[in-house]
Amino acid sequence: MEHSIRIVPMGSEHVMDMADLEAACFSEAWTAAQLAYELDNPHAVYFCAVHDGRTVGFAGMHNVLGEGYITNVAVLEEFRRRGIAYALLQELFEYAAGHAMAFLTLEVRQSNDGAIRLYEKCGFTRQGIRRRFYQNPSEDALLMTKFFVSGEGTDCDEDTGDRELL
Repeated sequence: MEHSIRIVPMGSEHVMDMADLEAACFSEAWTAAQLAYELDNPHAVYFCAVHDGRTVGFAGMHNVLGEGYITNVAVLEEFRRRGIAYALLQELFEYAAGHAMAFLTLEVRQSNDGAIRLYEKCGFTRQGIRRRFYQNPSEDALLMTKFFVSGEGTDCDEDTGDRELL
């Protein structure tokens, strides 16, 4: 029987799983030391998706003077398409609304169609291209931003598909 997935603030107990997740999801992964540093970074905001004591997804950002810079969104492949990335983004949106942030912005590989569709459904718009932003392989990044107006727009569109967390 599958247990539910909980979204919790990042803690030191999540760092090793997060580093493993980074290595599984990204060609230029953050190390455990880099992720652990974020625990003491006063600008860092991270949430983890936990299943049976294991971190299966996480999302993080830096809050700099009321502007949000999303650093990572990652979900283990076997846990994708279950609404986990959506739930993690919702936590970031709620934090942003609660802290009167002006916007959240991120970079995504231009070839990552699934992530781009999710971000667009969540209100992010295409703002530009960062040439050769990614390496291994080299690829441009699409710069996407979600703007907030007095705490409005904190939810993704209703048509995001299956958002249930098992």
